[in-house]
Amino acid sequence: MPNPFSATAAELYPAGRLQLAAKAADQAGLGALLLTPGPDLRYVIGYDAHQLERLTCLAVPAAGDPFLVVPRLELPAAQASPAGGSGLEIIPWDETDDPYQLVAGRLGAVESVGLSDRMWALMVLRFREVLPAAGQGLASTALRGLRSRKTPAEIAALREAGAAIDRVHAAVPEWLRAGRTELEVAADIALAITAEGHARADFVIVGSGPNAASPHHEPSSRVLQPGDAVVVDIGGTMPSGYCSDCTRVYAIGQPPAGFTAYYQVLQGAQEAACAAVHPGVRAEQVDAAARAPITAAGYGAQFMHRTGHGIGLETHEDPYIVAGNDERLEPGMAFSVEPGIYPGPHGARIEDIVVCTEQGYERLNNVTRELVVV
Repeated sequence: MPNPFSATAAELYPAGRLQLAAKAADQAGLGALLLTPGPDLRYVIGYDAHQLERLTCLAVPAAGDPFLVVPRLELPAAQASPAGGSGLEIIPWDETDDPYQLVAGRLGAVESVGLSDRMWALMVLRFREVLPAAGQGLASTALRGLRSRKTPAEIAALREAGAAIDRVHAAVPEWLRAGRTELEVAADIALAITAEGHARADFVIVGSGPNAASPHHEPSSRVLQPGDAVVVDIGGTMPSGYCSDCTRVYAIGQPPAGFTAYYQVLQGAQEAACAAVHPGVRAEQVDAAARAPITAAGYGAQFMHRTGHGIGLETHEDPYIVAGNDERLEPGMAFSVEPGIYPGPHGARIEDIVVCTEQGYERLNNVTRELVVV
């Protein structure tokens, strides 16, 4: 049976992105974008290039023809990617060449360049040497508006990722048993993430007992105990390049005293934040919707992080759902809604990926949000 969520590479990485990127660079006041391996490069041309000390760089002038410079030994991989069928000029360089001078010579005189946010410092400094008259800025100033509003194909890819991580969460109870360590449970989950269709597991948080109060806890040798609350926050990257991220809470037997009361508050806060998502609503208003019931119940000080982050080719990207961000939501924006309460002896967080739609919102995670007792 065909996968109803799948999108083709041509749909995810259309050739027209190059023209959109050039226009965005011009609107941002940049003479060109210089994109090295990472999410920006993959977004624009679909090439998931290796990050190496050898330079791979896509140059996108605001006016002029784009070109991709690659080490000769990486040429077959570049040609096999969506970039190879896009008509983009691909220029290989040999080991004795200076690829930075090659880029600068082909680019010509520009007043400013937008560099990939994740460009290595050694490359930033070399570009400063070969383009001394060009001011350096961040490519994200041009690309964030494109990347933060997902196309239907991107939303389909995120929906596929959400369904895959939901299947992993549905299986988590079979691995949570008193006497096992967090590390043992995390190893089982990591295997399941790839078994359910991800290309890789990016993170597995298993926080039990007092460790549940540490939002980014790394799995440890702590042995799970009867009565533990366990926060499981997991995610990975799909073959499409798009990411998953979902948090659920479990209890090993009877949950700790006082836990059920604040977990119910948390459920209500997460529902309220999701319900607040509509086009035109400010990102900070969604954060406020999550925070209000938690504060009213007396747990405001125990909710110490933002309500959410954008997701796409990166697990964390624009837009950020946080106080002070007055950016208005638009259809196609995808982000997490993940309020948490962390009193100290234990803690809890509920996280779904949500897409802003024309009418309101769509949750991309649908596994139960109830406390699962195992």
